[in-house]
Amino acid sequence: MISQEVSKKIRLLEIHARRMINGMQVGDYNTAQKGSGFEFDQIREYQEGDDVRFIDWNSSVRMNKLLVRQYLEERNRTVFLLVDCSGSTVFSSHESLKSDLIAQIAGVLALVADYGKDNIGLFVCSDQVETYIPAARGREHVQTIMKTVFEASGATKKTSLKAGLKFLMEHHQKNALVFIISDFIDEDFETTLGSVASRYECIAIRCLDTLETQAPIASYITVRDPETDQEMTIDMRKQNNARLNVILQARLNAQNNCFKKYNVDYMDVTTNRDFMADIIRFFRRRMMY
Repeated sequence: MISQEVSKKIRLLEIHARRMINGMQVGDYNTAQKGSGFEFDQIREYQEGDDVRFIDWNSSVRMNKLLVRQYLEERNRTVFLLVDCSGSTVFSSHESLKSDLIAQIAGVLALVADYGKDNIGLFVCSDQVETYIPAARGREHVQTIMKTVFEASGATKKTSLKAGLKFLMEHHQKNALVFIISDFIDEDFETTLGSVASRYECIAIRCLDTLETQAPIASYITVRDPETDQEMTIDMRKQNNARLNVILQARLNAQNNCFKKYNVDYMDVTTNRDFMADIIRFFRRRMMY
């Protein structure tokens, strides 16, 4: 049974998201496809008001009259959410944990996809696939997805994006759009990501705390790895602080290069700023011609 806290989070997120979606008219879009985005239907005689871009000049010359290619719009695209629920997401230097941020992003994407009448599926992963919900659509289905991602938040397991990506590869769906929502604090997933990106259109949403992009200036700090429970004290005086920042930036740069190499679009979301408008605009831009 869903907890009262999770129920409240879902209700507030849905109210806020739906209000913003209605304001942006996200429900009134054409689903983007690779190529033309339409399925060929027939060639017919030109009628006043037809789009001149669809005139078939070769057929028109042969038949000595103006003909256009008629298409049927392809809709009902499938959107997959690959959601990271590993222990590294249970962290924040602000009010909200990364895990809560990830759940909110997944919930908003599910709501936007529902407005576009697209099918939405879910993979929740740590070092293995914790939950798989096949793609479907409808309000009740979206509610199930939102409940699942919020209840998954707070896991303390290790990370293996590779395991989730491999599982995703086994569930091939034509013309699917995949959102990978994670902090990407992991190794050895790049090649598998490339394989997934060759089959699906992929978008990485990297959820980070500000301390994971810029180390704090301090003397000594004690840190704990939520995935291994190991603790250590780090000397954060000026020289070491600069060295750590170089390491943090190098990791982000390596991931950025990986995303670009495999033609994976990406965007960063941090725990210290509102993300909802950016996510909805991003989704809407990707799903429109």
